[in-house]
Amino acid sequence: MFFLASKLAWLLLAPVQALALAALVGAAAASRFPRLGRRIAIAASAALVLVAILPVGVWLLRPLEDRFPRPAADFPPPAGIIVLGGAIDSAVTAARGSVALTDGAERLTEAAVLARRYPDARIVYVGGSNKLVGAEPPEAAEGKRLLVSLGVSADRILIETRSRNTDENARFARDLLSPKPAETWLLVTSAFHMPRAMGAFRRAGFTVIADPVDYRSEGDGGDWRLNREATLGLRDFDAAIHEWIGLIAYRLTGKTDDWLPGP
Repeated sequence: MFFLASKLAWLLLAPVQALALAALVGAAAASRFPRLGRRIAIAASAALVLVAILPVGVWLLRPLEDRFPRPAADFPPPAGIIVLGGAIDSAVTAARGSVALTDGAERLTEAAVLARRYPDARIVYVGGSNKLVGAEPPEAAEGKRLLVSLGVSADRILIETRSRNTDENARFARDLLSPKPAETWLLVTSAFHMPRAMGAFRRAGFTVIADPVDYRSEGDGGDWRLNREATLGLRDFDAAIHEWIGLIAYRLTGKTDDWLPGP
């Protein structure tokens, strides 16, 4: 039920879509309510332009991305590496017959790097299909296929194909692996998603070490530059709002124990 509710809610709350719809509604309403319609259309359009030009999304993402540091270069060998889904476009992959990567592709490349650095560690790809309607191959299966093509032995790779969101990622990974208290596991996901992921794994009773990747902020003065492309500004803004709403929803529904999980 939570999965369905979250997907339907995001259709209404996705900020870029909501602002674009508000601009259209305002323009349409201007013929009957001239002052109100114009104000809504102008305000929504101005907000879209500002978000597209100013690095608002980066400003909102940076606190999330800075929350967990990357492991030291001399980090001791872990028992395994858990990679959360979100690196593969399953629909395009199924349609084209070739693994299509998303903006989160660094999750997979990091897994391949870690697999070579820690040759005895297990690689666990966690992620099924998050489509509301229809069926497509689970992402984890495609992730395994790509990792094998990158030189990782298939015998080292475990996949979890049922989970559809971060909460299920954590609980189903715990059930699959039955981690021992003395074991160390690395968790690989996008840096802006790491706080919610760490909170979900802690709530599931699975202690992991954060290995954030796929940064979108630079962490310095570069984060104050205007967006080089409007589409990137809109993308980052949507991602940031989605993640902050996700943190609030997970705390309110008991899927994490903290509003903003940290080290």
